[in-house]
Amino acid sequence: MRTAQKEIEERTRLAGSNKFELLLFRLGESPGSGQRELFGINVFKVREVLVMPPVTELANAHEHLMGVANIRGQIIPVINLPAVLGCVPKKGLSILMVTEFGRTVQAFAVEDVREIVQLDWDQVLPAESSHAGALITGIARLDGATADTRLAQVLDVEQILKTVMPVTTEEINREVVGPELVLPAGSTILVADDSAVARSVIELGLKAMGVTYIMTKTGKEAWERLQAIAEEATANGKTAREKVAVVLTDLEMPEMDGFTLTRLIKQDPRFKSIPVVIHSSLTGTTNENHVKSVGADAYVAKFAPRELAATIRNVLPPH
Repeated sequence: MRTAQKEIEERTRLAGSNKFELLLFRLGESPGSGQRELFGINVFKVREVLVMPPVTELANAHEHLMGVANIRGQIIPVINLPAVLGCVPKKGLSILMVTEFGRTVQAFAVEDVREIVQLDWDQVLPAESSHAGALITGIARLDGATADTRLAQVLDVEQILKTVMPVTTEEINREVVGPELVLPAGSTILVADDSAVARSVIELGLKAMGVTYIMTKTGKEAWERLQAIAEEATANGKTAREKVAVVLTDLEMPEMDGFTLTRLIKQDPRFKSIPVVIHSSLTGTTNENHVKSVGADAYVAKFAPRELAATIRNVLPPH
């Protein structure tokens, strides 16, 4: 039997090659078609899968928050995932997926869990290009680009948690992010994140810091934008480093993940001096160590605007 550490190491190596593992599950019948569609979540987010334990209902909780469960001595909120997605489970909610996300732990009740599949990120189409809803970040083509490939919807956990368990966060202003940040003249911050919720929080922080930025939605889009900036800079007798002060990237993204984007940047002589900050909900020592191995300059957890602002300031050279 593989040890937990060995499994983590293997999945970390996958991430370095633009691959990941997706846990597939079903939520019941879709209201429109009556079909039992497949959904997926990155295995890196899943702490364990278990038979549904007793759940204690909470007074005045959100309609999709079933209550809390005592799992190995930890009290964990349980979210009714089929209800959030509008599905009707015909077999009951028999399985609980416990996840770690952005330094928080929560559990999702599902109808059943199917399998774990290994995919390339380029097998995942961005949600907007596939016309998926707000709770989906992408559509995974499980069997590649074949005509009859099975499809799975990759959940936007950030958006789901914001919907079901909104937290009262401090207003993002100068008191939070510090004084205005003056970037080198003519330069900007390039951002890549596939989650609309995360992008909106990042934008608030960067606006409060008074900096200009370019927002992209996948690692591939960011990489293409960076190359275009380099070509334009060269035509004007400048360097890419003079045009891009920092690259801020998520890890999990359709088409190209943040690990691959970072490695491409750091291996390219045109870009390797540009600081790269990885901004992710995939927290934990193993992920943070892997961030260093691909050459990123810093790592910061999502939805921590003070830490993000401080990290951006720290990676910028004095000028």
